[in-house]
Amino acid sequence: MKTHTSIQAINRRTLSDQVYYSLRTAIISLELEPGQKIRDMDLAEQFNVSRTPIREALKRLENEGLIITKPGSVTQVSAINIEEVKQAFVVVASLHGLAARLAASHLTTNEFDLLETYNDELIASIDRKNVFEALQADDYFHGVFIKASKNMEIAKVLESLMPKLRRLEFKKFDSKQATNSVSEHKKIITACKEKDIQLVSRLVEENWLSLSDQLI
Repeated sequence: MKTHTSIQAINRRTLSDQVYYSLRTAIISLELEPGQKIRDMDLAEQFNVSRTPIREALKRLENEGLIITKPGSVTQVSAINIEEVKQAFVVVASLHGLAARLAASHLTTNEFDLLETYNDELIASIDRKNVFEALQADDYFHGVFIKASKNMEIAKVLESLMPKLRRLEFKKFDSKQATNSVSEHKKIITACKEKDIQLVSRLVEENWLSLSDQLI
């Protein structure tokens, strides 16, 4: 297996978690491509750890549907299931809309500043044609509402669903689509400042659903 920039030797603290998040990032960003075979022995050598934390991390990724193990112990990155992604988008859009509705009435000046900052970072990332940074900025933007909602159950469910969406976004990223999202974010920020809670919720949900329409 070829060497990947996201897979590096790591500190021996919380090994399984570090391996898991590193592999997860590599899979979501398509550095580890759908269908690519994975050998725990190779990964143990690249991470400079024993095979135990590798196997623990792979089990978590398998439970999330990001990798599959076929008969004969062949482990590989799972294919992107479009129907599964389509269904996930509906749930993700609803949950982000809910988080926005819970958060919109009590956003602070600092949180308004963060929304503006992350949207500016999204614009800069699009200009640099840096897909990873663009999607990260988008995550940070919506993360403001998730944190302010003070409902961590929303965050937990989204954590399990977002990798399904992000892989397709990396595969089909388009600067025009991302620029549309910037405009939609600006409308969301305006609605927040006007304390129009229902409009904020609707705009956030529509932001995700329009992305689904463009990708699928």
